[in-house]
Amino acid sequence: MSYFNKFLTGLTVTLFVVTLTLAGGASDALAKSRLAFSGGPDGGTFQYFSNAISSRLSRTQTDMDVSNMMSAGSVENLRRVNSADADFGIVYAGDMFLAKQGKLTGDERQYHNVHSMAYLYGAPAHLLVLASSGITDVKQLEGKRVAVGPAGSGAAASAQRYFTGVGLWDKFTPEFIGYSQGASALGDRLIDAMWVFAGYPNSSVIQAAASNPIRILSLVEAAKAPGATFFQDHPYYAEVTIPAGTYQGVDYDVKTVQDSAIWAVGKHVDEGQVYRSLTDIYSDQGLAFMVSVTRTAQSMQIKDGLFGVATPVHKGAAKFWTEKGLTLSDAQKAE
Repeated sequence: MSYFNKFLTGLTVTLFVVTLTLAGGASDALAKSRLAFSGGPDGGTFQYFSNAISSRLSRTQTDMDVSNMMSAGSVENLRRVNSADADFGIVYAGDMFLAKQGKLTGDERQYHNVHSMAYLYGAPAHLLVLASSGITDVKQLEGKRVAVGPAGSGAAASAQRYFTGVGLWDKFTPEFIGYSQGASALGDRLIDAMWVFAGYPNSSVIQAAASNPIRILSLVEAAKAPGATFFQDHPYYAEVTIPAGTYQGVDYDVKTVQDSAIWAVGKHVDEGQVYRSLTDIYSDQGLAFMVSVTRTAQSMQIKDGLFGVATPVHKGAAKFWTEKGLTLSDAQKAE
């Protein structure tokens, strides 16, 4: 064989190998699932979590490419995931529960295609009064003025649920004002109490405590008192403790209630992908990465993986959590 023919033969073999390699790479690329994670507004806690989870899974899972999407928040995420316009999302446990029942505000549709994966973090209720007020119990708010958050806000909705459940909503005057305005009004004694529904430490509570000595009332005892219906009516709320020392002058644990931010997933998502996503994010390396992005992720622990979940979990999540030793409640069992 001539040198030229040997050259052509070698070139042909080389091109054939390159073609196979490129074809294999293209095949791998085509096999990689493209998933969407619906988070929240830019700069918000939802967006920190969704962006962190998306970027890590895209890097660690060879068959998954997860893109982060901005959104208006919990309800939009729920609708996107339910309709498969997104695969993952962050949704409050309360919204998931109400949506399954067809009881979202102004929306009677029942959402059955969105399931829970894991508890991420909580938004606990703070009920502040001035230490000098003499108010030490929730029942003493009868006849008082209570700032509950702006009209139409999640804070105001949670306040109405709580105070209705303990029989007080129609026995005091609600003031529909924001947190910062409420903190100022409390300090000026224009109101008697202030309701804040947010993660701790909260800047408005810090503001109020810096101006005057405050007391934060415990809420669980009233919610469990005879005749109270709060936990029965709203099973997605969970008990939580705001530790002593979180706020200036509050040197005792506060037993309160919270809604939970849940990692949600569409029923259509592959069981194996859900299982492996949880396996990666809830590994020691995954949790360390989440905390490096946002300190709020310190609440993500294996033992609390189903905390506050009041709706069915995805089959892939059920497999993961039961392997970790958690027991699913009747409400959490996969459909």
